[in-house]
Amino acid sequence: MDAVLPDALRAAIDRRLEGQGRAGLAQRALALSEGYRRGRASSALVKGEADALAYALTRTPATYAAARRALEEVLALRPAFAPTRLLDAGAGPGGGGWAALDALPGLTAVTRLDHSAAFLDLAEELAAAGPAALATATRLRADLTDPALVLPDADLILAAYALTEVPVATLPAVIDKLWSATRGVLLIVEPGSPEGWRRGLEIRTALIAAGARLVGPCPHAAACALRSPDWCHFAQRLPRGREHRLAKGGAAPFEDEKFFWLAFERPDPAPAAPSGARIIAPPRPGKPGLRLRLCRPDGRVEDTEILRRDRSVYARARRLGWGETFDPEAPQ
Repeated sequence: MDAVLPDALRAAIDRRLEGQGRAGLAQRALALSEGYRRGRASSALVKGEADALAYALTRTPATYAAARRALEEVLALRPAFAPTRLLDAGAGPGGGGWAALDALPGLTAVTRLDHSAAFLDLAEELAAAGPAALATATRLRADLTDPALVLPDADLILAAYALTEVPVATLPAVIDKLWSATRGVLLIVEPGSPEGWRRGLEIRTALIAAGARLVGPCPHAAACALRSPDWCHFAQRLPRGREHRLAKGGAAPFEDEKFFWLAFERPDPAPAAPSGARIIAPPRPGKPGLRLRLCRPDGRVEDTEILRRDRSVYARARRLGWGETFDPEAPQ
């Protein structure tokens, strides 16, 4: 399913683009893209208003789509989760916050944290016509790596494409800081690259050791069974409008954002409900049936073929896609 920006956000970006030179935006967008591929952080790339706007045009649709998809998966596993306070840590132009309000309209208080004044300024401008919780969000200009930073408590903490920029040496302290402020769920979204996955495994190990309960995507808390050159990641398709295509120099009307997510919660005495297996690769249809690569609750990763003759199980499996959960034993 495509993930489309909310109409209010799309309109706000379009209004902000009025009068802007498209060639200049395309050049800035290319420079940002090349910089991120070389591992440079936003603090070194986003120098002002024009850079923030180029990022919003070319990257906000993807960050929104990945965060929205990850939130959908969390809610599928925890349907009773109903937070009221959001901390958007590393908010950028605010796409993650829009995704959170779209998935969880009960949010009433939002804190938007970023190191960049240009990002925070643009996020506030874009949110002015959005949900009240976004339009009145608290602004916190800060660096997550600052040892003196004390984060406000929140029921949902979202760190979308933020930890990938944290130096390895300071990552444990940042993770500890985020978890200490979490009162409900900590959701982390990282690039769907081998490096993003490896960093995710480090975060996973540290938080489980700290007593966090893993919500997903893994259906278990054991060591990951995947080995390089394989890695766990997912994909979300999103449409690209005319301005988006021009800025990125592409003709395709869509793109597939590759991402990796992790969610953790404060454990309670009640055992977590079983989640079934996670589909960790695109399903492969064939003549005898459907081949799924599954990460199972017992920690195994295996390829499973769902045969057409098993009609009820096959009918459920063929409706599922990469990144969703599948339990062949679930009641019909």
